[in-house]
This record gives sequence, C-alpha cells and structure tokens, in this order.
Amino acid sequence: MSRIVIAPDSFKGTASATDAAKALASGWLAVRPGDDVVLRPMADGGEGTLDAFAAAVPGAVRMPITVRGPVSDPVAAEWLLLPGTRPAAVVELATTSGITLLDPLAPLDAHTAGFGEAIAAALDHGVDRLLLALGGSASTDGGVGALTLLGGRFTDASGRLVSPGNRGLGALVQVDLSGLRSLPRGGAVILGDVTNPLLGGLGAAAVFGPQKGADAATVEALEHGLARLVGLVPASVRAFAEAPGAGAAGGTGFALLAWGAEMGGGAAIVAQAVGLGDAMGGADLVITGEGRFDGQSERGKAPTVVAALARDAGVPTALVAGAITAEPRGFAASVALTDLAGSGAAASAEPLRWLEAAGTELARTAG
Repeated sequence: MSRIVIAPDSFKGTASATDAAKALASGWLAVRPGDDVVLRPMADGGEGTLDAFAAAVPGAVRMPITVRGPVSDPVAAEWLLLPGTRPAAVVELATTSGITLLDPLAPLDAHTAGFGEAIAAALDHGVDRLLLALGGSASTDGGVGALTLLGGRFTDASGRLVSPGNRGLGALVQVDLSGLRSLPRGGAVILGDVTNPLLGGLGAAAVFGPQKGADAATVEALEHGLARLVGLVPASVRAFAEAPGAGAAGGTGFALLAWGAEMGGGAAIVAQAVGLGDAMGGADLVITGEGRFDGQSERGKAPTVVAALARDAGVPTALVAGAITAEPRGFAASVALTDLAGSGAAASAEPLRWLEAAGTELARTAG
C-alpha cells in the first residue's frame, strides 16, 4: 500500500481545490483502491484561500457580509474568523473584488472597495491579526478602492473623491493617508502569489492587465493611472512600488504595503495552516496542480511551493494542470487535462471528469 498526498490549487473558474482533490483521488483509487490517499486542498492567496483555512482550522467561522463588488453591484461575500485568545481574520479579495464576479470584464472601472469593506468589517469585529489574500482580482486600481474604505482620501482638483477604478486615477491630484485606520495589534500579512512590482514591463498593468480584458491602449492607460498614483503618495510610501508583490491584485499589494502590512508567501502560509508538511511524512507521491501551469507558476504559485516541500521531504511530485505551457521542472510526472480531453474547451466543459481521468493516468504510470 502506498501513501499518496493530493494537494492541488483550484482550477480557476472550473473546479475548486477541494473538488479537484476529490476527483484526482477518485481516479487514483479506481486503479489502486488499497492506497492511503490523503487530501490537502491548497491555495496561494487567490481563489479558494478562505476555503483552505476554513477546512484546516478547527472552529473557524465564516462571517457573511454584503459588499460592493468590482463594479459596485452588491456581492454576497464573507470573511473568515480564526478563533483563539488572539483571533485572526482571513479576508480574500477574490470573493469581494474578484475577476470571476464580472461578466463582461471592466479593466478601467473595476475596483477594490468591497475588499476594503470586508477588511473594515474584520477590524470592527476586533480581530488581532489580518491575513489578506490577494489574487484573482478584476481591477487595476492600485488598491485605492480598499484604502478609501479604510480611511484614505484620494481626491480630484475640486476636493471630491475620485471615481472608483483606474479610470478615476486620471483625475487624482491629492492623496491623504493620514486618516487610515490603524493595523490590528498583531499586524497584517499579505498572502500573495506573485512577485511583480507595481509599474513597468513586469508590473500590474503590463502583465495582468490583458488577463482582465485590457488591450494595448488600455494597458497604457492603466499604467498611466498607477504611475500618477505613485507620483502623488508621500515620499516614504513611493518606494513600495518597487517591492516584490506590489503589483499583486492590480496594485493592491502596493496599497497594503503602504498601509503597513507585510508581504508573505501565500502558498507557504496556507501549506503550514493545512499541515501539508506533516501529511507528507511517509508519503510515496504528492500530486499537485492548478488551472494553468505557465511562466508565472514558478513565482510562488501553489504547485511550485508544494513541490519544494515534497522535495525537502524526499517525496516525488506529480503535476496536473488544465494546460501546461512551461517546462514542468522538478516534477516526476505531469498530465495536462487539455491533452486528455483533446482540447481546452472540452477540458473546461467537464473539468472533474478529466481530473478524475488524470488521477487514473497517474495511478497507472506513476504509482
């Protein structure tokens, strides 16, 4: 009997991490029913991070809240209360201001006000520490929407608050951060999955703008808005624009750093919370995955972090992804759902079917 640990991230827009893990396990056990299969669904700060903590932390409580979504329509969201003598909160941007909440996309107008509302609700509850999950955002507003709800003022030439979204940054003439709410006593940690700076060729607009519906001209406009923001913040804050992760979630990383939050590795913190390292003890194989394994995946995404932990434990790792467009270095085996299904459209239409097929394939070839 072999011990198999299955720890995928979500397959964005098609399967949650929990459902993906269950499908992979089902496929594996169809071939090797006697194996000990352990599920540890993962996240890296994006979609599914709150769920991963909820499943891993006994007594965690989901706190419902209605917030302004990415284009101000009401969205039913939640933040997660982690119990203890010094309670903490997990606030996930994807559930309040995420790209999956928008159809069609609105790259210039989407904002992070709802994320700020959820953070404010957690502060009002009296939590001692914040875990702020960034990823899967719809916006490129530099986090201005969130900071506005936390007491920042971003005003135009008439002294009025600028309109939400990056479009409003074009009218920005004054930034006042003096009224920002204080961080909780235990501080705030950013759970991010990217290391991009705010501006430039590797920045929020250039790299992630096209994923949010921006064409070349719109990317240029997004960059201009973010640069205007940087030029107007206090000098002590400006340097954060170059910090790794400042470009996360359309520049929300920059905003949170300016507030005083610390940058952390999303997948590494989630792995610790779900006890992934302990689960790997005595394992014969670890299976991880995500929707798309590409050039960004080696920059702190969940599969790379899982593979590194497995390597330290002396356990081989297999990768399953919807599509694999970069060399899967460090993996003993890899399976792309697009190859099994015959096309990306077919894989997306029935993700759980093909995840189960991937589990079966690995059980036959890597078991």
